[in-house]
Amino acid sequence: MISGLKIKAPFFEIGPKNYLWGDDVVELAKVADAASKKYDVDIIFTTPIVELRRVKEATERIHVFAPHMDSLTPGRGLADILPESLVAAGAEGVMLNHCEKPVTLAQLKSAIRRAEEVGLATIVCADSCAEAAAVAHLNPDIIVAEPTELIGTGKASDEEYVEASIRAVKDVNEDILVLQGAGIKCYDDVYRNIFAGAEATGSSSGIVGLPTKEAQYQMVDDMIRAVREAWDARNNK
Repeated sequence: MISGLKIKAPFFEIGPKNYLWGDDVVELAKVADAASKKYDVDIIFTTPIVELRRVKEATERIHVFAPHMDSLTPGRGLADILPESLVAAGAEGVMLNHCEKPVTLAQLKSAIRRAEEVGLATIVCADSCAEAAAVAHLNPDIIVAEPTELIGTGKASDEEYVEASIRAVKDVNEDILVLQGAGIKCYDDVYRNIFAGAEATGSSSGIVGLPTKEAQYQMVDDMIRAVREAWDARNNK
């Protein structure tokens, strides 16, 4: 685990995936940066790799993560993603084992080790409570508890799953942060997850799948506001 990880609960992850590209990615990152400052909520922005440097240079507060990397070392490996190159481009961390870019357990273990070597934080996706517990033994910084069948559906995990997945991770390593993902589409989904005990949540299609930039930008603000309001309500009840 990266001892210098600057992200603290509550936080939020935004991943444009390949819904957006070019200047649209950078503009969304700027909106996220403004919301992060406005509500004092840390945001991980998992940017397409080709826009990583531009996003980093255009923002001040968000944490810029890459969506994948390989565990190779400098040298041969045409088209593989070198960890050192991500650091050079300004990445603070990397997402691993997303259902759209899965890796084997052996590959995951190697990638986490390489990330530690170069100083990248790791956010690792897990499909079930059992997988989340198994991944926790590899000591990433953050685990995304994200049932694959809910991704992109607009249906979020229920409170029982939120509580069970957090417990599965924390029983192995209390220091790992747990993000509840999949199906987050509105203010209410975010509020419910955070209030139920999640340290973080996030959204991709719930934001970038909206038909206009104005709607996307408003949703970013709404969701980050929900994080702040739910966290404050939870800690003051």
